[in-house]
Amino acid sequence: QVHVVESGGGLVQPGGSLRLSCLVSGVRITDGEWAWFRQAPGKQRELVATIDQVGNRNYEHSVKDRFAISRDNGLNTVYLQMVTLTPEDTAVYYCNTKWGIYAWGQGAPVTVSS
Repeated sequence: QVHVVESGGGLVQPGGSLRLSCLVSGVRITDGEWAWFRQAPGKQRELVATIDQVGNRNYEHSVKDRFAISRDNGLNTVYLQMVTLTPEDTAVYYCNTKWGIYAWGQGAPVTVSS
């Protein structure tokens, strides 16, 4: 059974930074294209960033140049480095494969506020 556990969220001021981690168990992250999603209050979950098996990355337009997705194959962990955060980035952040095929974790809440 595959489990994902997101961590690293919190309260940060506008312009601040956070790094989210996603520890995956039950499957090797090298076996698929992994992604970070987010769901803001009252909105649908949206795809934020993806990283494929060979390391190609793609980003949603609003986070490009501010967010960076990466992974540590040895730790079976996917990361999302976020800088220059704005209140519009406030959301619960989730990781899963690009197609969301596994059960969703609890997510990492991120609040950007002064």
